[in-house]
Amino acid sequence: MELGGFANRIAHIDLTTRTVEYKPIPEDWARKYIGARGLGVRYLLENGAQVDPLSPANMLCFMNGPLTGTDANMSGRQALVTKSPLTGTVTDSHIGGWSAARLRWAGFDGLVFTGKADKPVYAYVHDGQVEILDASEFWGKGIHETIRLFKEQYGEKDLSVTTIGPAGENLSRFACWVNENDRAAGRGGTGGVGGSKNLKAVVFQGSKTARPKAQNRESWKEAHRRALATIMDEKNITSPRKGGLSVYGTNVLMNVTNVMGALPTRNSQVTSFGDKAELISGEYVKENILVEDPTCHACPVACKKEVEITEGPYAGLRMESVEYEPAWSVGANCGNHDIGSVAKIIDLCNDYGLDAIEIGNVLAVYMEATQRGYTNGDGGLAWGDHSAMVATVHKIAFREGIGDVLAEGTERTAEHFGHPELSMTVKGQSIPAYDPRGLKGMGIAYATSNRGACHLRAYTPASELGLIALKTDPLEWKGKGELTKLLQDIHAFSDSLDLCKFSAFAEGIDEYAAQYAAMLGIEFGSEDVLKAGERIYNLERHYNNLAGHGEGSDYLPKRFTAEPSTMPGSEGHVCELDLMLDEYYTARGWVNGVVPEAKLKELEII
Repeated sequence: MELGGFANRIAHIDLTTRTVEYKPIPEDWARKYIGARGLGVRYLLENGAQVDPLSPANMLCFMNGPLTGTDANMSGRQALVTKSPLTGTVTDSHIGGWSAARLRWAGFDGLVFTGKADKPVYAYVHDGQVEILDASEFWGKGIHETIRLFKEQYGEKDLSVTTIGPAGENLSRFACWVNENDRAAGRGGTGGVGGSKNLKAVVFQGSKTARPKAQNRESWKEAHRRALATIMDEKNITSPRKGGLSVYGTNVLMNVTNVMGALPTRNSQVTSFGDKAELISGEYVKENILVEDPTCHACPVACKKEVEITEGPYAGLRMESVEYEPAWSVGANCGNHDIGSVAKIIDLCNDYGLDAIEIGNVLAVYMEATQRGYTNGDGGLAWGDHSAMVATVHKIAFREGIGDVLAEGTERTAEHFGHPELSMTVKGQSIPAYDPRGLKGMGIAYATSNRGACHLRAYTPASELGLIALKTDPLEWKGKGELTKLLQDIHAFSDSLDLCKFSAFAEGIDEYAAQYAAMLGIEFGSEDVLKAGERIYNLERHYNNLAGHGEGSDYLPKRFTAEPSTMPGSEGHVCELDLMLDEYYTARGWVNGVVPEAKLKELEII
């Protein structure tokens, strides 16, 4: 394959036999599905959509895109692609830090794991080869200790470790992979898939001297200059040390959504946390506990916020990072405004390997079940009881007592208590930090996400909060189906490059097309971006259709469609999902959530 950007080398690892085969990427796949997310799903489809997610037959892919590890801004992302044990859908979860770049510098575009090792193993990736080695001494250890031990073994130079913790080993359905101690591929239960395969860690060693160069270097210079200029522009939220994302991190949104009546609180029973939201906000973090602003490969934004707790029961804790979604999840969603405990619980999730969005939702279901008297002898958990929350997170990671139930995820927990209506989930995955009664676009985005409730498939708040040029009214449903389809296609493309999602706060399809074309040395325009993104999104939906998610699989919890908001900013509003779904399906050319054969042929998927 003559395309630039690619190493054109995928390691196919059978953990059952501990054999590794090195294969090129089919050029047709590389052109159609770009890389990372799109290419990973194509490999998954080849493996079959009917596999049990926690069986040896399931496939787990660590995939880079053609811009990963290059000089492209915000190009330090890697997609972990598998069939989710939480949702039964395809899922891709992206991780930042440095492991993606070091995979590329080690000579690979991706790793494809199948099978199950007979005892714990790890993969050591370096110098164009993958070794499968004994991980028995690391099994049972937390993520922070595991990473420390690997760095003692291999040295810190040019090394990144991506690992699961006890939650993944114990097959929690929302376990995750973590690198650099605190960067997580959080959603979808990818860590549980690793645990089911007895795969403890992947160790990447590669030097930036192996950084790939663009095929068309003159075009690249201009494309790179233009993309960087948009990120640095002071009118954009990404502007280093000036834009809100850089200054406050993702948690710049806490006060914003709270005032709008779009901050789900106490398991979405209300849409605002009142004056308590300030105490867990990005502004509060910056003024009181911020100590450092780390960053990822090739990123000038530095949205990560390292904090230190200096008083109270969690004094001495230093961790990264009090992000918006996790701070909401174990904060407002659980009626908890203690910032020390918010940091502590997120840090536990990073050490145990748990999705820090799902964790607050499953705790909130337990809390509402307690509130309503539904726990049936399974103890209880009060709103805002942060010391009990900390203890319960430990129980979840190790499946102790009620933790064995909660480790199954939000939807299964609500069903266990006999009240599925308490589960704020779509396709089995919990919502993140946006209430669709106050941000209508999030409602249709949650419902039609191919990996379950998700803000990152189509980040409609970028439009509804006025963060991009295309601005819309957050309380207007009309046009949101079409907006969601557009953003889903754009994000599917950028996730396949693989660029950080925050690049979209500054860059657009013109910048994406120019960088991709220059890197590969091909002709590629803005319309090609949209077509490739549409193809990838339909490929995912086709996989889900084959996996059994047919007509009627796009829905929202009735709390959002039938119970009006009672809080200022969105008072009286529900989410008009059915109206938006009609608009969305018309734009997509789908039949009630199913991709017709004609559409699959039009997009050259079949």
